[in-house]
Amino acid sequence: MSENLKKLSGQGVAIWLDDISRERLRSGNLEQLMREKNVVGVTSNPTIFANALSKGDAYDAQLHDLAVRGVDVGEAVRAITTYDIRWAADVLRPIYDATGGVDGRVSLEVDPRLARESEKTVAEARALWWLVDRPNLFIKIPATVEGLPAITQALSEGISVNVTLIFSLERYRAVMDAWLTGLEAAQAKGIDLGSIESVASFFVSRVDTEIDKRLDKLGKPDLKGKAGIANARLAYAAYEDVMNSERWQRLRAAGARPQRPLWASTGVKNPEYSDTMYVDQLVAPGTVNTMPEKTLDATADHANVTGDTVRPFYEQAWNTMAALKDAGVDYDDVVKVLEDEGVEKFEASWNELLESVTKNLVP
Repeated sequence: MSENLKKLSGQGVAIWLDDISRERLRSGNLEQLMREKNVVGVTSNPTIFANALSKGDAYDAQLHDLAVRGVDVGEAVRAITTYDIRWAADVLRPIYDATGGVDGRVSLEVDPRLARESEKTVAEARALWWLVDRPNLFIKIPATVEGLPAITQALSEGISVNVTLIFSLERYRAVMDAWLTGLEAAQAKGIDLGSIESVASFFVSRVDTEIDKRLDKLGKPDLKGKAGIANARLAYAAYEDVMNSERWQRLRAAGARPQRPLWASTGVKNPEYSDTMYVDQLVAPGTVNTMPEKTLDATADHANVTGDTVRPFYEQAWNTMAALKDAGVDYDDVVKVLEDEGVEKFEASWNELLESVTKNLVP
């Protein structure tokens, strides 16, 4: 195994793969990455599934059977995606058992078209939780305003949740409040809090992509490539505040586990930047970094893992955000645009997935 990946894991960062496909499962590649690259979890999203279905023949047999049975496209998509997720959960199960349920997790997202509808999101979360029927599943629910009560409700029913599409510090604090409220409701129902896991997926590279565009227009190129990491570091500071709160300490004493910060969107979009910057500059204990395979390979090859690169840099992060504000960057507008775009992109991928399956539902 790569020394860099050993160091990263040793610093308390769980390495997850941001990709899944039936071909990856069928070929044994996921198991190989677990052995050789220290991968201990998997995340998926509609874009990943749309891409997986567009390549190779791994889904042909199931698509044929679904077509023969006359299954409608919505149920066909559920059948295809939950099949892969169950398979991945079974592959990861030894890690889940070895870590007491902390890692060895695989995430499945609710239909992104429901991102603005709380009740439907909860209903879909329940359905997917039942369909997959694996204890090491995460149901991904977006951190929209409407998603917050859905997060609370799902957790209150003992459903483990990966909260996705978090961009702003304010929304992240609201996510943590929704998580704590869900745990308190679960405790009131007598549910074992130790059986409920959660992560909060804080997106990184997309913040730089959007802010860099604005900095170019403002003529402030010296601040480019700094916002994403500063924003994530301050998210970890907010996480520490909650971990130090009396509210959390009460739940912890009752057996609850932390909602780990998960760094998402860690593939570097700008070729001028280091291709491991969202890994080696966001090292902190009790975090997850979910990486595309390209980023995972780059990290294994040449990441610079030197220790905690988050907590010693809080003041620097605040200064960066203040400089961006002084330069004319409207943070609130940035994060709103990013959330709207994030939902729209996943909706587009979902529609692409539906179209692809529809074309193949021919007996």
